Amino acid sequence: MAKGPAREWVWLVCTETRDQNYRTQVKAGTKKLELVKYSPRLRKRTLHKISRKK
Repeated sequence: MAKGPAREWVWLVCTETRDQNYRTQVKAGTKKLELVKYSPRLRKRTLHKISRKK
């Protein structure tokens, strides 16, 4: 069976409230990812960016 690309878990953090709302997998080495996702605290869609656990 062929192995796929290495993937890692990252958090998507709301740019307005700094809440970690979503956790997803991305290809290893992905520098930047920005998605418009729902923010439960604000009850609207906002921009979310990658945050890695340290």
